[in-house]
Amino acid sequence: MQTSKVKHAALRMVKASVNPAGAPQIVPRAAPATGDYHHRLEDFARRIHRTDDVGSIVSIIEEALREAGSARNEVPASVALAEITRAELEIEALKTELEQLRGMVHVDHLTGALNRCGFDQVYPREAARADRQAAPLGTALLDIDDFKSINDRHGHQAGDAALVHFAQVIKRSMRPSDVVVRFGGEEFLFLLPDSGTDDTARALSRLQQDLHRSPLVYGNCRLPITFSAGIAVRKTGETRDAVIARADRALYRAKSAGKNRAVTAD
Repeated sequence: MQTSKVKHAALRMVKASVNPAGAPQIVPRAAPATGDYHHRLEDFARRIHRTDDVGSIVSIIEEALREAGSARNEVPASVALAEITRAELEIEALKTELEQLRGMVHVDHLTGALNRCGFDQVYPREAARADRQAAPLGTALLDIDDFKSINDRHGHQAGDAALVHFAQVIKRSMRPSDVVVRFGGEEFLFLLPDSGTDDTARALSRLQQDLHRSPLVYGNCRLPITFSAGIAVRKTGETRDAVIARADRALYRAKSAGKNRAVTAD
């Protein structure tokens, strides 16, 4: 996947900015006269080289920032204050870049929707909020109808165009608070906060109407896009896998019933 390539390329750049045999190069003159801080910088460098997880690297850098703040209070200003300030600025800049990268690896590069990794980050927050407020959390699993035939008849670029078009129409149709995930291939998953069965069904109906009014134009062809969907409103305390399984079974029934429709889970 493209996002994986971006992630690993960026991690290589991050790791190239630290010296595994010593202090990070991003803080080339940051070690004060006291040796403890220098050894801590070496430890940060080693830990960064041992991990390929972006979130872990961000956490290490945040720890380095806290360490720099402590060192600022412990050493004479005439010895190291300017150098520690330089270190803080350089580490902050790197942390900002890594935070941007962490956002990138949570997003599907083609459609702009969240990917599975992004879903893993968002779902616990939405589920916890729903439980805390005793509010419904509408969940819908959507599958573009006859997507394989678009690829077979018009080529994979047309398939990509269909996915991009579908995502653009979704963004117009759904609320800003709704969560949209490219769940895999031509399958998307929606989380609709404060939405029960009827609210979720109405949201999908609006999307169907918007798609009908806005067919994909690819080359000289108009390619209407429809979808089938399974709706499952999360029950209090229900696990992610359980609610998705219910939505998936409902999606299967929607496909079996003739497609271009939404079916509610039992």
